[in-house]
Amino acid sequence: MTTTTPELRSETMTVNMGPQHPSTHGVLRLILQLSGETVVSADATIGYLHTGIEKTAEQKKWQQVIPLVERMDYLGAQSNSLAFVLAVERLMGIESKIPPRVRDIRVLIAELQRISSHLVWLGTHALEIGAVSVMMYCFRERELLMNINEMLAGFRMFPSYLRIGGLREDLPPKFHEAVNAFVERFPSKLTEYEDLLTKNQIWLKRTRGVGVISREDTIGYGLVGPLARAVGVPYDVRKTFPYSGYDTFQFDVPVREHGDVYARYLVRIEEMRQSIRIIKQAIDRVPPRGPFDIEDYRIVPPPKDKVYTEMEGLIQHFLIYSQGFTVPPGDVYVPIEGPRGEHGFYIVSDGSNRPYRIKMRPASLYACQAVPKMIERGMIADVIAVIGSTDVVMGDVDR
Repeated sequence: MTTTTPELRSETMTVNMGPQHPSTHGVLRLILQLSGETVVSADATIGYLHTGIEKTAEQKKWQQVIPLVERMDYLGAQSNSLAFVLAVERLMGIESKIPPRVRDIRVLIAELQRISSHLVWLGTHALEIGAVSVMMYCFRERELLMNINEMLAGFRMFPSYLRIGGLREDLPPKFHEAVNAFVERFPSKLTEYEDLLTKNQIWLKRTRGVGVISREDTIGYGLVGPLARAVGVPYDVRKTFPYSGYDTFQFDVPVREHGDVYARYLVRIEEMRQSIRIIKQAIDRVPPRGPFDIEDYRIVPPPKDKVYTEMEGLIQHFLIYSQGFTVPPGDVYVPIEGPRGEHGFYIVSDGSNRPYRIKMRPASLYACQAVPKMIERGMIADVIAVIGSTDVVMGDVDR
């Protein structure tokens, strides 16, 4: 009696991961070629969330664009609006007129936004890998930041508090107390997250040596932010091209060398610590009351308690609300360091009261194109860990 050895099948299988998959961070679709559980090749497909925000913004007056751009990278909303207002202010030549107090408040808000975004990343990333309880810990602290947003402007995710020429209004009462309370509380909670994860053997096995990308490929793909700093590239717009007075603050740019999921985790953890350093310096600089815009009523609305007694003032007040202001013709690109790295706005003005063109440089788009490079030759179970480590926000991609 003879026996025959069954023939091993060698063909690959095509599998869709997303766009409906809960771990694809919105509506990212990955087309995977699998050999068993090994990813042979991958292709990232985007476009399922296309909002048309950039084109819609070209139909709005300059100040009206702010609520729109905050909804691109919705986890870094006030970083988006900061980049936009800085670009328009440069086009208008009013950068030097922004009061120092306003610059410090903008820095403070941007760093609170960075921590808020990183908390969503850490909670969801850990949940996807299997550390379920971490999400509840992270969202506990994020709620405090949402409360501060609500105190500022009445809205929790999209405050639209920044304005071209300054801020929407002055800081609310007890703002300093709320920020100081968070600053005192958060470092011990950050240590709590690390106690749960950093030396956890399951976490280490799911993240170390997973999703590795080289320094050369990182630069070639144009990756920025924590993705670049995780391979030893210390690029940070706050240091390289300082804006809003960041060159007057003391903070470090954390870097790692291994370029894997674990290194990206360590970089973002340390970034939150550095953000607390900046926030402490900023809140000490900002008096509770003071100027909150450039007080040029051709650009910013007059204070609510200002009473006009002359016809000229009434006409000016009407024009600001109905027609908006005009921006000199020209073009500009201004980058900032958002939660996902460098993002900025390229804006073209034709001299009217609306932008002629608006384009955003989205850090998440560059991360999406590098995901296949990170997951090829890895296991299908590691795909989720890699996607989470990139911290892509699809609203940042499909604009």
